[in-house]
Amino acid sequence: MPKQIWIFAGILSALFLGAVGFLQVREATRERATALSAAAAATALAEAHSRTNSLLAAELEHLRAQAAELEKQVQQAAADRSSLETQMRSELESRDVTISELQGKLTINILDRVLFDSGEAELKPEGQQVLLKLAQILQQHTNRQVQVIGHTDNVPIHSRTRGGFTDNWSLSAGRATAAVRFLQEQARVEPRRLAAVGLGEFRPIADNATAEGRARNRRIAVVILPEEIVPSDAEPARKEPARGTNSPSLSPPAETPVP
Repeated sequence: MPKQIWIFAGILSALFLGAVGFLQVREATRERATALSAAAAATALAEAHSRTNSLLAAELEHLRAQAAELEKQVQQAAADRSSLETQMRSELESRDVTISELQGKLTINILDRVLFDSGEAELKPEGQQVLLKLAQILQQHTNRQVQVIGHTDNVPIHSRTRGGFTDNWSLSAGRATAAVRFLQEQARVEPRRLAAVGLGEFRPIADNATAEGRARNRRIAVVILPEEIVPSDAEPARKEPARGTNSPSLSPPAETPVP
């Protein structure tokens, strides 16, 4: 009996030692796995940081390039505006043609006595020469939209004129359209760049109480818009139609503020 007890005790001791050894081995294995996992995680994190830094560096370089290009475009636009204004003043400015610039819009005011006879909308030879000079400059700045705006004084039209006009509003619209048609058909300005607007007596620049003021108010204003201003309903560019087949339309002044 004692011998069997000793054998049983030995078996239990062996099992206990085996269990302890197994637990020690498992713990050691777990520690090694944990160490390996931590190293792998650290490596993966470092690689992720490296990739993120590379992406951020590339994006920063891209943004810097965009900023440099935008600055270049701004400087070029400013140079173009200055060049356009200088050309207009050199070629056109006179007692009857005045030029002003506001917020990137260049406005050429041409008194009606240069362009039309009283109450009419047929261009005189002198007016045609002014518009030809204007068109020659516009052909060098093909990215600019152009509004041609008719203005009158406040003296009402009491009877139908020879041109069929019965009020100042229709007269101003007819004169603006006549100027636009000449720029398109005779001076070859792209019709998609042009718009005709008639404002009648409602945008005076001088006092209509005097003869001099009324003379200043009877005018055609050619407004050359900044490059970024285009009609809100503009369609994508299409193939240019044959010359003379696309007539300009009378446009309301709602899209862009005018003088």
